[in-house]
Amino acid sequence: MPRHHAPRPALAAVAVTAAALLLAGCNDAGGLESAGATPTAVGPVELWPELPEISAPPVDYGESDTERVRGIEVPGGDVRTVDPVAVVQAEVAAHPGQVTGPDGLYEQTARQIRECRTKPAKCPVLKPYYRDLTGDGKDELIVGITMPEQQTAIRVYMPEKGGLTRIMSDAEAIVSVELAGRDLILRAVSAGIPGYEYRTAWSWDEQQRAMLPARDEIVRVKPSRPAPESSADAR
Repeated sequence: MPRHHAPRPALAAVAVTAAALLLAGCNDAGGLESAGATPTAVGPVELWPELPEISAPPVDYGESDTERVRGIEVPGGDVRTVDPVAVVQAEVAAHPGQVTGPDGLYEQTARQIRECRTKPAKCPVLKPYYRDLTGDGKDELIVGITMPEQQTAIRVYMPEKGGLTRIMSDAEAIVSVELAGRDLILRAVSAGIPGYEYRTAWSWDEQQRAMLPARDEIVRVKPSRPAPESSADAR
């Protein structure tokens, strides 16, 4: 269908009407107003770019250490069929007397773990929890172990090839442990900064095949107490 153009007088009338409406809109309190100049985005600035490359690795704290648990079988990959006490006992038997590193336990704790069957009331192994932390559709086994000096060891085990692989181990003065999605979040007391806690989110890393402390922060949990008034200030 061919287009029909309006006569020029009609176009002029439309233009006059549109101009009048535009001018009327300027006096309308509800019209658009400028929000001011947009702040300029500031990108990261590298400091001391002349620093040399690191050639020596830092101290290894064992964050990515994993280990197969000897003597533990997991039929069908279901960790709920596994006795968590037997798992921890197997690790104690594999590392007798070890007090440092991811397998480190106080001797008192190791002895109590060995005696869990005969002295269950003193067994330091806490109730287990289960969650798919690796995203493979199977639950992992999460175990807590109470220790002296208000320390708690947290360990995570992944079902793999008919057995168990420990994919995380940490020990802290734990305030709480939380599950958020596929993250395991540990809140621990800060010894050097009163009124603050360390909060670490451990996440599965496919390349390392381990749970790593992916996010670590210091969080204020309560107002710090005011400094005591000195004798000079009191005068």
